[in-house]
Amino acid sequence: MSTDAVDAVVVGAGFGGLYMVHRLRQLGMTVQGFDAAGGVGGTWYWNRYPGARCDIPSLFYSYTWSAEVQQEWRWSEKYAAQPEILAYAEFVAEKYDLKRAFAFETKVTSAVWDEAARHWTVTTDRGHRVSARFCIMATGCLSMPRAPGIPGEDNFEGRTFHTGTWPHEPVTFEGQKVAVIGTGSSAIQSITEIAKTAHHVYVFQRTPNFSVPARNAPLTEQDYAAFWEQYPAYRQMVLEGTAGIAGGSPFRSLTAEQQRARFEELWNIGGAGYLGALADLLTNPIANDAAANFVREKIRDIVKDPDVAEALLPDDHPIGAKRICVDTGYYEVFNQENVTLVNLRKAPIEAITRAGVRLQAQAQEYPVDAVVYATGFDAMTGALLNIDIRGEGGFSLSEGWRDGPKTYLGLQVAGFPNFFTITGPGSPSVLSNMISSCEQHVEWITDCLAWLDANGVDAIAADPQAQEDWVRNVNEAADQTLFPKANSWYIGANIPGKPRVFMPYVGGHYRQICNTVAADGYRGFRLSGSADRASRRVVRT
Repeated sequence: MSTDAVDAVVVGAGFGGLYMVHRLRQLGMTVQGFDAAGGVGGTWYWNRYPGARCDIPSLFYSYTWSAEVQQEWRWSEKYAAQPEILAYAEFVAEKYDLKRAFAFETKVTSAVWDEAARHWTVTTDRGHRVSARFCIMATGCLSMPRAPGIPGEDNFEGRTFHTGTWPHEPVTFEGQKVAVIGTGSSAIQSITEIAKTAHHVYVFQRTPNFSVPARNAPLTEQDYAAFWEQYPAYRQMVLEGTAGIAGGSPFRSLTAEQQRARFEELWNIGGAGYLGALADLLTNPIANDAAANFVREKIRDIVKDPDVAEALLPDDHPIGAKRICVDTGYYEVFNQENVTLVNLRKAPIEAITRAGVRLQAQAQEYPVDAVVYATGFDAMTGALLNIDIRGEGGFSLSEGWRDGPKTYLGLQVAGFPNFFTITGPGSPSVLSNMISSCEQHVEWITDCLAWLDANGVDAIAADPQAQEDWVRNVNEAADQTLFPKANSWYIGANIPGKPRVFMPYVGGHYRQICNTVAADGYRGFRLSGSADRASRRVVRT
């Protein structure tokens, strides 16, 4: 129940929002942050489901901006589990006193640009009304859970869970019958854990996904020594990086034996690095088929029941065109007597009943004690469009994005001055190491705000034509790959009625493009000055 004025509002206390607050403070700006969660961590605050862990190696899924944090924090595993990642976010927040900037358990309901006053008015569900020169959205790409949308959900008399909003108190499934609906990343991670204690797990699968083994293990001193040895090369790769789709040698430069040896090597190493087996894996259908068929062979080898194995084989998209999953014993779990795969291609779910899950046609019902919805997220745009955001002339972001999101560089939207999106649609975001992408955007925005003040510029907004050109560039880059061949959440295919537009940028050299734009006086942006700009800086006593 407050009215306040600050230099900047930051929405989101994940890795992007935390770093943004830190850099704004270094500029001497006052900041008010908001987050619907009860603490820091973003997606890692909410996604507490069994088996939740990152699919990027821990040593690389770390901030690079603080040498102190890098030296003081020690990861325990190759792929950190959710509790450890959340503890890392809290460690950074405490070390740099970042929590003080945020109002937690607070949802931003609207952000409106006041053209006369040249500032944003941000309101929340707890009665805050904040005036800010800059509005920075660090809302994350996977932060708006997708509702299952299955008839009869409210009728079920047992316990229900969504992997994206998991309870904070301990949950046990010991001795229970559990339905897991979905076979994306969160399902693949949670099923193996739930099956350890549940009496029976029914896995309801509509679309099988490719998954590769994590080969997770405790980190050793030798692992750390090897990491620091390659760290300079890693940093250079980040600075020069593409969207992460480049790999080894091209398909046609290797013999069949060499290709198979490469696949086997990366399968045994584990992790999403498997997509780097071939340089053209995500652009050449023949190369992709070779990599996909190798994984299909592995599934057939692992799963003992040939009918179950065939049902688990992905057959409707190129490998990597949907986000590849990284698992610990996923295919092996179907060899357990207490796990049943329910193939929804044969009979879709008709409804959730009072006692369980009923299928169409077969009129078959699976009585269960608990239902776990692993139905994913309204990715990339969901969190932003859940807020009433209005720019020049009261024009709403939801109206502007009615046919799909449009941004310039994934950083700004035409008609919305001084409004920034961290890892927004039109940037590499989910096809990159998210922490590296968050850092890059935060640093670009920080440099931009410092440049505005140094050059007497009051407001910056994407030029409509530059935005259209960038959207076309994003689409053309995607069309050169196999990504559009899949009905993935990259194109919004998991949300009924959502425009089918490929949202991440896969064209490569993104960081250099952003740097060049800035070095050229923020080419593609509209700049406006103000004589009383200096008086607008908010000073808090």
